[in-house]
Amino acid sequence: MQFFKDLSWSTFTAGFVAVLVGFTSSIAIVFQAAQAFGATQEMLASWVWAISIGMGLTTAIPSLIVRKPVMVAWSTPGAAVLASAGLAGGFTMGQAVGAFMASAALIVLIGASGWFEALTKRIPLSIASALLAGVLARFGIAGFAAAQTALPLVLLMLLTYLLGKRFMPLYAVPLTLLFAILFVAGQGGFSNVVIPTGLTWPVYVAPEFTWSAMVSLALPLFVVTMASQNMPGVAAIKACGFGDERANGGDAGLPISRILTMTGVATLVFAPFGAFSLNLSAITAAMCMGPQSHPDKARRYTAAVCCGLIYIALGLFGATIMAMLSAFPQALVVAIAGLALMATIGNGLASALHKESDREAAMVTFLITLSGVVIGGVGSAFWGLLAGSLALAVQHYRPRKS
Repeated sequence: MQFFKDLSWSTFTAGFVAVLVGFTSSIAIVFQAAQAFGATQEMLASWVWAISIGMGLTTAIPSLIVRKPVMVAWSTPGAAVLASAGLAGGFTMGQAVGAFMASAALIVLIGASGWFEALTKRIPLSIASALLAGVLARFGIAGFAAAQTALPLVLLMLLTYLLGKRFMPLYAVPLTLLFAILFVAGQGGFSNVVIPTGLTWPVYVAPEFTWSAMVSLALPLFVVTMASQNMPGVAAIKACGFGDERANGGDAGLPISRILTMTGVATLVFAPFGAFSLNLSAITAAMCMGPQSHPDKARRYTAAVCCGLIYIALGLFGATIMAMLSAFPQALVVAIAGLALMATIGNGLASALHKESDREAAMVTFLITLSGVVIGGVGSAFWGLLAGSLALAVQHYRPRKS
């Protein structure tokens, strides 16, 4: 099978790091959202099952079919919105599920219409690259900031990474992760957690559609997911070279509209079990789509497949694997994320600043996105994109001569 011929240690590690960073960085917000609707322990486990199986299937299968990395994640900003609105509104789990499905239906309509893909094709590469660099730079900064609490570990990881890039560039990230694990194990730094066994079983919740839940939950979830997740996800696809390159004699690129529609349909299917929003990934996508995954773009899809398969395993054995992942020290997680994303951040900045005429607009996009500002519940990625596009228009707009 071609997949096994294309698979390498670097792509497997990229997939594993994507899962490690994705879950440990924001699963707590998902739990807060579930608890805001009165979730029981069984429902919490079901939410992990639903989002993991949903992400796994929509990541692994399309990546195998098109042989390009298709990366799907949950909406972390969406979970934060749900956690806040759920506590304030006193909604039941059934009403929340109805809102999840309504938001997913809107995403299906947007994807099937092709409107979103047509819009994103008008985003210049410099702005898309600056947007991605701004989203990822916060993880790079956090990786080195971990030296304040774990200086020996971070120095070891940085030295291993630099030596790996010098002598074994394909295995720089796997070696860094391996030496970090060995160092933490030698220091007794892994948390002592009880690791349960057994399969995770889903819990079905019948949807209940109410006007208040549509306005307070569904609409904000849809807006935040599109602006703060799907838009940066498209930026990651473009900046990593998987956009539509036919104009330059390249590949047709990933079918954005079909992928977006697929995430909406998958959310509709898994929403009654706790999948509140499945959408395009940006941060974990950069880990699997970027050059640190593999120098050969044609083989990076194997990183996405590995990521998807690990997600599925996490869903089936959620309690077991979650306990294992939670044992990793936070400093190790943020440091490996920062190092794994350095190449993609660098490439993004290089592409963003390469064209002198777009440089100021790209810097506006980068800095606003990096700031993390949230206005009206919408994250900095959307505002960075909007401000950068306006700056570009101001600089280059020329009225047509009559």
